[in-house]
Amino acid sequence: MPLEMNQEVFITCAVTGAGSTQDRSHHVPRSPKQIADAAIEAAMAGAAIVHCHVRDPSSGVPARNLEYYREVTERIRGADVDVVLNLTAGMGGDLTLGPAEMPLPFSEAGTDLAAAEERLRHVAECRPEICTLDCGTMNFAEADYVMVNTPGMLEEMGRIITSLDVVPEIEAFETGQLWFAKRLVEKGILKAPALVQLCMGVPWGAPNDLNTLMAMVNNIPRDWVFSAFSLGRHQMPYVAAAVLAGGNVRVGLEDNLMLERGVLATNAELVERAVGIVESLGAKVIGPEVVRSRLGLVKHDPGSA
Repeated sequence: MPLEMNQEVFITCAVTGAGSTQDRSHHVPRSPKQIADAAIEAAMAGAAIVHCHVRDPSSGVPARNLEYYREVTERIRGADVDVVLNLTAGMGGDLTLGPAEMPLPFSEAGTDLAAAEERLRHVAECRPEICTLDCGTMNFAEADYVMVNTPGMLEEMGRIITSLDVVPEIEAFETGQLWFAKRLVEKGILKAPALVQLCMGVPWGAPNDLNTLMAMVNNIPRDWVFSAFSLGRHQMPYVAAAVLAGGNVRVGLEDNLMLERGVLATNAELVERAVGIVESLGAKVIGPEVVRSRLGLVKHDPGSA
């Protein structure tokens, strides 16, 4: 199979995520202002897209409060630097069962299951160019926790996202989720060509070896656009792997806290490192206006119909 390196690459920065990383690095942003500031700094460092979750400002615990999303959006939109806004829509699909000997009732502490419209309320209000769509249910390495995304839920969320004129970023954690994403396009729920994020090395999804990466890439239609990332110390090697496989790049503190062994990173530093890798391969890093044109993105006014 010939090498089909991507010559013009966009970088996404996932600035904070929903993992329990808030106490592992003081650089992980918590408040809406900190999240927006980190996103703006990442854009100045070369990220064309910023992918944002929100957290409780005091505890750092992941949240889905509308007012937090609104503040993040307003601060990013009001900044002097341009960047494509990508908001998560993954919250509201959390299910934690009881222990193996007594799985019912579900644990109230770890369960947050919401209707499709509720899961997308902040998207309808804030109108980002992109929001994520996790295309399947998945076990994580967290005992009795399951990320729940049923076919019916995803079809309804897909319809709502499309009606809002927001582009879904299909988050694929294994090949079956790509299979389902193609089905959503075939049914006319999502538009083609679609945008895909390959999530590699997330337990217990697709392992981050190169054979699996290429199996994922080979299951993406040729006219679709994709990025890929992996976690921790594999983040920067996957910058190169994604470009060499014909894709784009994601870095950020959602996926990796370290610049190198013993050195905590900022989001901007991770983006700067990724820019260096992309350019050292002979590729060009493209900015938000080019990305909007290529992906058919619309920069909405927040709250517009």
